[in-house]
Amino acid sequence: LDKSPRPATVNVPNDLAAHWMPFTANRAFKKNPRMLAGAKDMHYLTVDGRKIIDGAAGMWCCNAGHGRPQIAEAIGKMSATLDYAPPFQFGIPQAFELATRIADLAPDGLDHVFFCNSGSEAADTALKIALAYHQTNGQGGRVRLIGRERGYHGVGFGGTSVGGIVGNRKIYGSLLTGVDHISHTYDREKQAFSKGEPEYGAHLADDVERLVNLHGANTIAAVIVEPMAGSTGVLPAPKGYLKRLREVTQKHGILLIFDEVITGYGRLGFAFAAERYGVLPDMLTFAKGITNGAAPMGGVLVRDTIHDAFMNGPEHVVELTHGYTYSAHPLACAAGLATL
Repeated sequence: LDKSPRPATVNVPNDLAAHWMPFTANRAFKKNPRMLAGAKDMHYLTVDGRKIIDGAAGMWCCNAGHGRPQIAEAIGKMSATLDYAPPFQFGIPQAFELATRIADLAPDGLDHVFFCNSGSEAADTALKIALAYHQTNGQGGRVRLIGRERGYHGVGFGGTSVGGIVGNRKIYGSLLTGVDHISHTYDREKQAFSKGEPEYGAHLADDVERLVNLHGANTIAAVIVEPMAGSTGVLPAPKGYLKRLREVTQKHGILLIFDEVITGYGRLGFAFAAERYGVLPDMLTFAKGITNGAAPMGGVLVRDTIHDAFMNGPEHVVELTHGYTYSAHPLACAAGLATL
């Protein structure tokens, strides 16, 4: 007997014109809408009471399944206690507790967390920290940002610029200047029938050397990659690729950023893919699974050496002029703690 809950009657508006939906064929959708009314465990519930298997965990974000009462209760309690607190010049205990727990899960050395609200904001935040770090460290000429073909790092100007999916870039003009891309890791001829990590392709990390020769290492601030690509198709990194990428970037003083918005919080069987692959990046972005999709949150894990470079000068001076109105939002912090 199927005892799963059914949604209450939901009134679908007659006029759907006002809502301009993201990454959606709006005209086609509004002729034949797909409306959801509820979710529980591994299913969505439609407005007419049908159950749909959520095979993608929302958008790779509901790692623990839908309708977890611990998370809902934590959000409700926090909403009644402290619905909002300004993140500039004020703090809440939950933000510091959550940052500590996230850092404890991360590989040793990634000990500081800067909160934002999404994977897109996390990517832009990491790129800005990279530029600011080199400026602070007396290497202000390092202004180039390097992404990878077929990469996806959200839809901010920074993330779109270093991203390598053509359809996401082509209508937005030149985007950020000083951006370049290394080659992607997929070779259909050599990897077509690979299971798991391809044996072929570690040498593709050496493409960073091509850009070093083209631009000069002292102009490059950071390289950002997904340890395992998601939005372009699920592409595991070739064996040895990420370790080689770490070696090449380290040799030239280039920061390495892992975009773990999808791969974080158990997606590869470890808290983070960095642990799975045994590679320590300089920064690591996260979002999605940190709150199980129940509230918007993202962030950047930062190595001690980068964080500490900003902690100089007079103590009353703002060390990093960056942040968002909803950074470390109380409801998101409550959701994150309950999720973990």
